[in-house]
Amino acid sequence: MYDSAPFFLQFANSIRLMDRDEIAAIAHLARLELGEAELAAFSESLTRILALVGELDRADTAGVAPMAHPLAGLSQGLRPDEVTERNERDRYQGNAPRVEAGLYIVPKVIE
Repeated sequence: MYDSAPFFLQFANSIRLMDRDEIAAIAHLARLELGEAELAAFSESLTRILALVGELDRADTAGVAPMAHPLAGLSQGLRPDEVTERNERDRYQGNAPRVEAGLYIVPKVIE
């Protein structure tokens, strides 16, 4: 198995370590419950990830054309943008208990 740690470590020195409070705030937003040991581990890991993203952001892409497909000479097959089904909104809303101006009226659930 390939160990990517040396690759990430070369970039991690150029960016400051994320502190415990920042990691705790991110975990709270993501609804994750992290212990103290996990907060410390994630601090180093996220710092390395952000360092790599920063390094990618500094890459010179001035002469690089955007790709439509990762394989040379191929393109994404798209279907024509045309209507294929009829508008059945009135029929679908016929079963709804309350409809107004084409919208479903639902009971208020938040005070």
